[in-house]
Amino acid sequence: MIVWVNGAFGSGKTTLVEELRARWDGALVYDPEMVGFVLREIVEAPTGDFQDLRLWRRQVAELAVGLVEEYHRPVLVPMTLVDPGYVTEIFGMLSDAGVELHHFFLKVSRCELERRIEERVFYPDDPEREEQVRRWSKGRIEPCMAAVGTLPGDTVFLDGELGPRELAGQVLARCRYGGPAVT
Repeated sequence: MIVWVNGAFGSGKTTLVEELRARWDGALVYDPEMVGFVLREIVEAPTGDFQDLRLWRRQVAELAVGLVEEYHRPVLVPMTLVDPGYVTEIFGMLSDAGVELHHFFLKVSRCELERRIEERVFYPDDPEREEQVRRWSKGRIEPCMAAVGTLPGDTVFLDGELGPRELAGQVLARCRYGGPAVT
């Protein structure tokens, strides 16, 4: 099973996945951004966004499928994915492989997203790069908010302004996980 946690930058995807991992015995965390970082070292993404690389999309799906098939454990994926074509492509590959997919999208107001992005620190020793990341993240808010109407019909929308414990409880209930928490 794959649990894909989607939403804008600053919506709480990683925080939610960390909470899920602590409460879901044996769950693996897979961040497709790492695949993008590797590819960025090898090839250039002409648009500056590694999601535009067909190879990234293929590798993301193949690695997710491989993790499920090899380890037979739930895979938690915190990743913003809002381009309708890319969603269809990646989720289609997961479906073709017979992998159960639960897709959650964290809805958060623009004001709250901007506040969270301002509070995050990515590169404390590089203020220029820090500002560049903030600008890029804020620039992606509108496309993420606009994508809500284009996401698959089985997407579960969650109130991303709730706390991570409550959100994790909702996700676990939807995925019908009732096992022991890991301590």
